[in-house]
Amino acid sequence: MTPILRFLSLVLLVLPLTACGITYTSPRVSNQLDSVAVREVDLTAQTVLLANRSTPYTPRRLPASFYDTAGTGAPVQRLATLPDRPEVPHLTPQALELRAPPQVKPPPYRLGVGDEVALVRAGASALGAQSAPQRETYTIRADGTISVPDIGAVRVSGLSLQDAEAALFNAFVDRQIDPSFALEQTGYNSKRVAIGGLVAAPQNIAVKPVPLTLSQAIAAAGGLSTRDRDYGTIRIYRTGDLYQIPLKDYFARPDLQRLNLLNGDAVYVDTSYDLDRALGFYRDQVDVISLNRQARADALAELDLAVGLQRDELIESRSNFTARTELGAEARDYVYLGGEFRSNARMPLPYGQHLNLADALFGQGGFSTRTADASHIYVLRASPNPAEFGAVTAWHLDARNPAALSVASRMQLRPNDIVFIQEQPITTWGRALDQFLPSLVNAGLDAAGG
Repeated sequence: MTPILRFLSLVLLVLPLTACGITYTSPRVSNQLDSVAVREVDLTAQTVLLANRSTPYTPRRLPASFYDTAGTGAPVQRLATLPDRPEVPHLTPQALELRAPPQVKPPPYRLGVGDEVALVRAGASALGAQSAPQRETYTIRADGTISVPDIGAVRVSGLSLQDAEAALFNAFVDRQIDPSFALEQTGYNSKRVAIGGLVAAPQNIAVKPVPLTLSQAIAAAGGLSTRDRDYGTIRIYRTGDLYQIPLKDYFARPDLQRLNLLNGDAVYVDTSYDLDRALGFYRDQVDVISLNRQARADALAELDLAVGLQRDELIESRSNFTARTELGAEARDYVYLGGEFRSNARMPLPYGQHLNLADALFGQGGFSTRTADASHIYVLRASPNPAEFGAVTAWHLDARNPAALSVASRMQLRPNDIVFIQEQPITTWGRALDQFLPSLVNAGLDAAGG
């Protein structure tokens, strides 16, 4: 026999062996597996619901340190405004000078530290009927926030009541909680006017959204306790200036009685002979303000230290967890990618959420459209029931029509699932030929040389 004939006969002998797959075995999903039952179920819009329900799974959660913040919410004492030393005009008993403050319109009321607000929500009984509204009262903390359950800290200090309501509304919406509520101010503690001297009941009067006039402040203090209108005077200390209104002018002029007082004003009623007592009253106010300011500074320093320690602890805890995860010391759940993926790999299930089949198909580099058979995509899932001896369900997705991938986006993967994509028949033949071709050429050369 000639060399050419021997070579051709060898080719005819080898090609049937290649077609039969003697030297190359293509992985296929089959219902025949030694001692283990394999059931193939087509993935459809209906069966994907069964697949998700049949094997419940709760994703692992990150440690609490990844959800905590460094803020401690510790109370801090309220800060009062420290005015400068007032300029005191020269006064004598014989001549009382009218030096009234300008009539000003108070600025719009803005919430401050110590103010109280009430969150009013509609109530509901167990049968769905409306019940009495639920009121939750909160005091604005030193950091300017209120802490609402399920929402957390919301900054409202410095805002109008309407703007604070809008901030709370956005916080409810961001957390997908029904934003049906009303916000009311129930306590006024952040803004004060002090009144003392010759009045029945010296006190600090809360400043509210409605302007507080001089006559209203005197009435709130029980009225004047001096009858000496000739030498009696009302002194007002405001932002470093000392104003005075003789009682004769006060009673004669309604416009002076309607003067608006501002937050931080100190009102003192005395006679021209009691100027030292008036200055003593004002110094007492300054001392109290100074003490409050120092106490708040100390409290803020302590709070900063506590927050810093808490932040360092959180950073260390998160860093340790990340290091343990990288070293494989933390328990994780995985799925496995096999077959015609660009890279066969182990994919960890994410924390706090589900991984679906579409994530696996398009993550980790995706799969090769040249070699993969889109009609044979499988999720292989072993039964957790010991009585079934590891029976495998092969959830089959036929994605020749890309619309079928919408089902993949709803198919939730479970720990130890194997996502497998079969190769195309032409790929099987080509890989078999790749294995046999070098041997075939060598055999032909041997035959030709013989």
